[in-house]
Amino acid sequence: MASLAFSAMGRFLTQSSDQTVSDYKSDQSFSSGKGIFARKQDSRNLAVTNVASPHRPVIAPLPEKENFVNQHHVAWTSVRQERWEGELDVEGEIPLWLKGTYLRNGPGLWHIEDYNFRHLFDGYATLVKLYFEKGRLIAGHRQIESEAYKAAKKNKKLCYREFSEVPKTNNFLSYIGDLANLFSGASLTDNANTGVVKLGDGRVVCLTETQKGSIVIDPDTLDTIGKFEYSDTLGGLIHAAHPIVTEKEFLTLLPDLINPGYLVVRMEPGTNERKVIGRVNCRSGPAPGWVHSFPVTEHYVVIPEMPLRYCAQNLLRAEPTPLYKFEWHPESKGFMHVMCKASGKIVASVEVPLFVTFHFINAYEEKDEDGRMTAVIADCCEHNSDTTILDKLRLQNLRSFNGTDDVLPDARVGRFRIPLDGSPFGKLEAALEPDEHGRGMDMCSINPAYLGKMYRYAYACGAQRPCNFPNTLTKIDLVKKKAKNWYDEGAVPSEPFFVARPGATDEDDGVVISMISERNGGGYALLLDGSTFEEIARAKFPYGLPYGLHGCWVPKN
Repeated sequence: MASLAFSAMGRFLTQSSDQTVSDYKSDQSFSSGKGIFARKQDSRNLAVTNVASPHRPVIAPLPEKENFVNQHHVAWTSVRQERWEGELDVEGEIPLWLKGTYLRNGPGLWHIEDYNFRHLFDGYATLVKLYFEKGRLIAGHRQIESEAYKAAKKNKKLCYREFSEVPKTNNFLSYIGDLANLFSGASLTDNANTGVVKLGDGRVVCLTETQKGSIVIDPDTLDTIGKFEYSDTLGGLIHAAHPIVTEKEFLTLLPDLINPGYLVVRMEPGTNERKVIGRVNCRSGPAPGWVHSFPVTEHYVVIPEMPLRYCAQNLLRAEPTPLYKFEWHPESKGFMHVMCKASGKIVASVEVPLFVTFHFINAYEEKDEDGRMTAVIADCCEHNSDTTILDKLRLQNLRSFNGTDDVLPDARVGRFRIPLDGSPFGKLEAALEPDEHGRGMDMCSINPAYLGKMYRYAYACGAQRPCNFPNTLTKIDLVKKKAKNWYDEGAVPSEPFFVARPGATDEDDGVVISMISERNGGGYALLLDGSTFEEIARAKFPYGLPYGLHGCWVPKN
């Protein structure tokens, strides 16, 4: 992508002749040379302008450039300050029908004082927003105020167990106490750095794989409101990081690490109580397979049992293994289970080829010419049963890419076919030729109106080789089995998120939103036409933001 001219601070304060600018005093915290946890409090005048937003945005001063000389790609570099907000200059045209807020969550702070975290998934959560109205765009970001983040900020050290990080203990008694806290869940992080969802009742919740890491936020201000406390007695410490959320329900999986299996649960809008639909017992292995996400159809919940399984021994280790909290058990095989949403009964449980996936894309029910259901089709971003993808996401590996070594493991759109006739085996094949998208595939989104239904299009991050991380945006056509790719040399795009045009009848009638981290340290918001996959607008951030994971759309009524 061509780089836009860097906008001075004044350009983020666009005013019309009848607008007023007032002073706003705020006690903001900004980074010093050592980073976000080594700084002085600084109260200074902040400008507020009337813009197309439901609130009056705080325009935080930009950090001084000399404090952020950096040898790594900005995608893998800690965010420069705790919060910022302002209106962006737009190149191109934002559709006037696009009204609402795109929220993106992800790890954005990978150090405490002089201590650097190991893994992409360790970082403290940075929430980013893009607010669209009347062709204008207001952006902002803020750290989520989890207990883990606040404790690290206060004590200037790691205080909770993250994905690959464990707090250092001073002596053996402290170590025993830490183990006790692990079993009770007290030492597990609540760092909600994975996803963000809008519930049917309007609440917006940031999530990670620990249940305690469910945090309610304000989508306008990005303020942390508080913990999302489940009111039921189901217990457990972990859940799928990606629930299925619609206006009518919230579905998720609760892995049982003691008696290997999964509880399938539902929560209705307006409540915090999860109710059990049913239970699936694991077919094999010493522990449940890791379940980061799962798909649903109109009538069924699909429960994957991956041979990459949770490992209690690895959870207890002070230093991570190459597979972190998991172990690869190919001898335990892979399985796919299908549960009826209404009755909780298992209608299919089949062995499938070995697989490794973080993210399912969608699923639907296959019917014969007489309208009878014959199978469930479930698509995912499948890594050719190669577990090395986890270790490739170490920050050292991401930061050390020289531009020539092709080290990103191959991936494909993996399509499971799960027969409903009692057959013991299912199939797993590529839904299209992986070279169509550069043999890279992750971070998919679809038109949400097609959730659980037969669909044609998916939007994802693919690869332009050589690379060490998905570096393209790609539109997948599952009917023509073709892909159209968007690429900017050296840039790292985040998840492409599809927003449908109100009243649209075509599946791909809408826009695709992504945030781009540039190799020169900059970054910008990008809008692509969902149909043509051509760029229609972009808006440059005042400084580059770190890579983010998953997002959601909060429409403005």
